[in-house]
Amino acid sequence: MSRLPLTTLPAFRLVARQQNLRAAAEQLHLTHSAVSQQIRQLEEQLGVELFDRRGRRLVLNAAGTALLRAVEPALALLEDGARAACAAASGGEQRLRVSMVPSFAQRWLLPRMGMWRERHPDIGLEVHAAQHLVELAREGYHVALRQGMGGWRGLEAEPLIDSPLVVLGTPGTAARLRGQGPQALLQEALLGSAALWERWFDLAGVRDVHVNPVATFNDAGLMLQAVEQGLGITLARELLAADALCDGRLVRLSPLSLPGTGSDSYWFVYPPTLRDWPPLRALRDWLQEELERSRHQLARLPAAAIP
Repeated sequence: MSRLPLTTLPAFRLVARQQNLRAAAEQLHLTHSAVSQQIRQLEEQLGVELFDRRGRRLVLNAAGTALLRAVEPALALLEDGARAACAAASGGEQRLRVSMVPSFAQRWLLPRMGMWRERHPDIGLEVHAAQHLVELAREGYHVALRQGMGGWRGLEAEPLIDSPLVVLGTPGTAARLRGQGPQALLQEALLGSAALWERWFDLAGVRDVHVNPVATFNDAGLMLQAVEQGLGITLARELLAADALCDGRLVRLSPLSLPGTGSDSYWFVYPPTLRDWPPLRALRDWLQEELERSRHQLARLPAAAIP
């Protein structure tokens, strides 16, 4: 096979996304015929067709899908390099685009953004908070903080922390329940997953209970806010409640916790091509330091209210 015509790849990527030559040409500020010629040149050089023509639409076939999967990370890296070079030449700020679940962004990262800025004033963060997984290369993100088992295809995944689930309530609730046993929690307004609560009660020796929570949430940050407002008690990741525990807004009600199963561990996820990019290394090192600080602070908390 002859050398791949690299200048045609940006047009190929955009046509693959738009599925329309004219729309891609407008975005590239080229004529329709110029983009069509680039696609034809790429196909002739490779000796295979990359699209199925369906009227005005161009739909990737198997060969085109394989090529797009291979070239997207490389094009993203080249674009990152160009941005970094411009920033270095102008003394301007470099930016990291980061995706993460909303609860982590709200409860842990946001209170520490000032510390990040003090440490790295030249690296700005663009935070995208979403429950769904984003395609890093396709959607233009450099890194993601994800929960799961790891092993996302085509990405490096480094473990950050595996936080246990702990029973949380307000200081007033803790004072009222102090000295009572786990059975007393059945009389409280329970928030969150019934299955998790039943697992916790079983661990505490309270058998065969049926839990009917007063409310469930698709976001742990909202659930913790509800607990802070005195609407009930919950089982939540200790890490997400770290600041509220340390400043006394929330209290651990029991020393018993549900260990992490691995499915909710936090991971630092990025394309392999960005492994040695200085802004990404800076974020990884800072996160590890701050998470370790949170662990030490949580270890020094007072004993739980319920034995």
